[in-house]
Amino acid sequence: MSATDDPITSEPAPPNGAALIADEVSRLPSKPGVYRMISAKGDVLYVGKAKSLKARVSSYAKSGGHSNRIMRMIAETRAMEFVVTGTETEALLLEANLIKQLKPRYNVILRDDKSFPFILVAEDHPAPQILKHRGARKRKGEYYGPFASAGAVNRTLNTLQKAFLLRSCTDSVYESRTRPCLLHQIKRCSAPCVGLISEADYLELVSEAKAFLAGDNTAVQRTLSRQMETASEALDFERAAALRDRIRALSYVQGTQDINTGGVSEADVFAIHAEGGQACVQVFFFRAGQNWGNHAYFPRHDKDEQTPDILEAFIAQFYDGREPPASVLVSETLPQCDLLTEALTLRANRKVAIHTPQRGEKRDVVDAALMNAREALSRRMAESASQLKALRQLADALSLEASPERIEVYDNSHIQGANAVGAMIVAGPDGFVKNQYRKFNIKTESLTPGDDYAMMREVLTRRFSRMLKDENAARPDLVIIDGGKGQLGVALEVLEDLGVDPQAEGIAVIGVSKARRETESGEKRIDRTMGTAEDQIVMADRAPFLLPPRDPGLFFLQRLRDEAHRFAIGAHRAKRKKALSANPLDDVPGIGAKRKRALLNHFGSAKEIARAKPQDLEAVDGVSAALAQRIYDFFHAG
Repeated sequence: MSATDDPITSEPAPPNGAALIADEVSRLPSKPGVYRMISAKGDVLYVGKAKSLKARVSSYAKSGGHSNRIMRMIAETRAMEFVVTGTETEALLLEANLIKQLKPRYNVILRDDKSFPFILVAEDHPAPQILKHRGARKRKGEYYGPFASAGAVNRTLNTLQKAFLLRSCTDSVYESRTRPCLLHQIKRCSAPCVGLISEADYLELVSEAKAFLAGDNTAVQRTLSRQMETASEALDFERAAALRDRIRALSYVQGTQDINTGGVSEADVFAIHAEGGQACVQVFFFRAGQNWGNHAYFPRHDKDEQTPDILEAFIAQFYDGREPPASVLVSETLPQCDLLTEALTLRANRKVAIHTPQRGEKRDVVDAALMNAREALSRRMAESASQLKALRQLADALSLEASPERIEVYDNSHIQGANAVGAMIVAGPDGFVKNQYRKFNIKTESLTPGDDYAMMREVLTRRFSRMLKDENAARPDLVIIDGGKGQLGVALEVLEDLGVDPQAEGIAVIGVSKARRETESGEKRIDRTMGTAEDQIVMADRAPFLLPPRDPGLFFLQRLRDEAHRFAIGAHRAKRKKALSANPLDDVPGIGAKRKRALLNHFGSAKEIARAKPQDLEAVDGVSAALAQRIYDFFHAG
């Protein structure tokens, strides 16, 4: 039989796009749920929810009536996944969770998803501490917030210390104090650590602070005013002056609110403004009748999306993992307001209301948020134009094929090798991407103190090993190393050892260092002049070169380097501060806060505990013979 006689058999191509969706519809139930559209690469293109999966998904199988965005999405679909839920509300909550996790290309995405800070009055100690808190609320105490930024919390804490004299030190520092600290000297702490205030009086201060943070401002100020008058009548002018200062501090907190809240006691305010295919959502936080700050978001969305749809999707994601307040005020009427209200009520386990005020004080607050959204978007669009120009200039200077979308900059910080940390910052067309920043505690024990090359090798190895393990991990277009030929060589060695070919992966790697100038004696010295063009660029395939003094690419490069340096220094200082405040007793197994306090009260300091013999340690209440021996062995090991 000739070749032409062979029967030709081939597998029919699997359905895709509208045909695949139509095939899936035939097996779908008419129940609420969540669906995912998946591309040929396995990436999730879109996550949606439906009251009836069969009815909703079947709409994608129909020809015509779709926007260009939806048509592209349907054409790229190669698979679908479904989850059936009990109610449409559950589907909405699951949809918001999946969108945040998967970040599908065709969904509205909340990009800046950092946690907001709170003020915590910690009550796991006889003398409660007031401090800034982020993350899970595991510590016992009262939480007040959220605040829009760390700066807003710090300003409020600073003033509350003046008004209520509560301690802010850690428990370990508190237990080791033998005399008042500087905060007491400048009248920001009542020094309960050394007994300068009784426990009952200190708890009264705590109660007043909690009442103020809960919104009972007038009652607190009235009480302080009465106490000041009583002190004045008793000729106790020193106490009267101290109370006067506390009243002034409270007045300052109330007088520095950005917006007069009027009838808004507890609410989050959302206002959206869209222009030129971009949108800004401005969020204002009101708690206890006070404005606790605002934050601007720039969600990712398609140009065809309408502002009510963007805002509704944004709010659903915003409260995934956050507790909503009793009232949510919005600038637009949401398409499925009742459903979203039900979902937030279910999440908060109490009644939550969503309103679009039309007049009155609440409308004034929404209008103020809307004005801020408009201004923020205008600034961002201007900054984006400038940023894109700088990226193009930098790409031209480095001979890159295209402007980099993701830039990673690496730096190290330490003092003679101590408390060493590495830092990575990320930048792109929209500026610095701060939720992508990473710090690396240097872990290599054999590392010679101060060996910058070894530190850079560890940081880059950890970063790119993680990238290779995770297919969905972000990949940089440009890697900038703070340093010259040596640091650049280390970076290229790390990539080679990991099997990463920068050219094949489309990753440009450069070093940025201060240029060396030759003096009259022939000695080469680093030019330390700030703000000059003496930042030289080092690349593997080119001789080191300088950019022109007024080149926009140079200014952008300097901004990147300075930001990396700032972040690395900040991480190093935080690590050093933590090390300085650490107590050796924290590392002894079996020593909790109560026993630590008893030991410090008995011996006076950790140094004296280290010198004590087992029989002396055993004399302390709560310390058994076995524990005394364990403490002794801990300080005398080796």
